[in-house]
Amino acid sequence: MPQTVLIVDDHAGFRGFARRLLEAGGYRVVGEAGDGASALAAVEELRPELVLLDVLLPDTDGFAVAELLAENGVGSVVVLTSSREASEFGERLESSCAHGFVRKDELSGRALASVTAAER
Repeated sequence: MPQTVLIVDDHAGFRGFARRLLEAGGYRVVGEAGDGASALAAVEELRPELVLLDVLLPDTDGFAVAELLAENGVGSVVVLTSSREASEFGERLESSCAHGFVRKDELSGRALASVTAAER
């Protein structure tokens, strides 16, 4: 199970909430980013084992960031998150480079561990 996490979301309040939840669940949050460009730089610098990545970002979307991370061969496990249902993203989610998806209101250390343990 990945232990170090980068949280990417444009809402600072959610990043703080996610940090507290994940740290309580045994993860070590190594950084936060508020947009796609910052996320790419943070992944390069911090090398987190896992990136919790919001689908909707102000400068791009999580699908594009996940694709760039895969192309760069960084090796971080990417889990997309959104307040919307996974079904609303349809084929984009299914064909994405991300390892999985967790709704924001279902986020917990256990939920993240379950997604990262599942075979894709």
